[in-house]
Amino acid sequence: MDIFECIKKRYSFRGKYKSKPVPREDLEKILKAGLAAPSGCNQQTTYLAGLDDPELLDSIAKMLKKNGFGGGKAPAGIVVLTHRIPSYKDTFFNVQDYSAAIENMLIAVTALGYASCWIEGQVTECSETQNKITKLLNIPEKYTVVAFLPVGIPEKEGKGPEYKPFSERAWFNKFEN
Repeated sequence: MDIFECIKKRYSFRGKYKSKPVPREDLEKILKAGLAAPSGCNQQTTYLAGLDDPELLDSIAKMLKKNGFGGGKAPAGIVVLTHRIPSYKDTFFNVQDYSAAIENMLIAVTALGYASCWIEGQVTECSETQNKITKLLNIPEKYTVVAFLPVGIPEKEGKGPEYKPFSERAWFNKFEN
């Protein structure tokens, strides 16, 4: 599929996944897509942990379920970390960096025939969850866990949201009603 079809096909999947494993080669392709994202002042503040260990995935799925994420346990996942460092005149671009990395990975997930969901609120709004994931994965203190992406083949194919018309959300040159 071409890139524009892939972008349009991507959606946030919150259902149950098939138990079929995600080959490590595919998981690595997804991670590399994330690391290829643009980075403010090239500080490269995003770090990724690819998960394919069923026990680790089960532990994280239980933490997220406790925090209100209703999705099923995926056969693979990605923990997104950030390292907040100043880039330019005390400006920080780490949020933009990891956001770009996540979008690249979500597109790669779709291109490879998998589904995912950007889970951030259930991670960042609960420092207990962040701390548990940090401890579970032996993550050094200088990194902050900011998101989790489950990766797998959906049991039932979902569909994306209805988008407002282009003319309501985009324009050329000056804004006009």
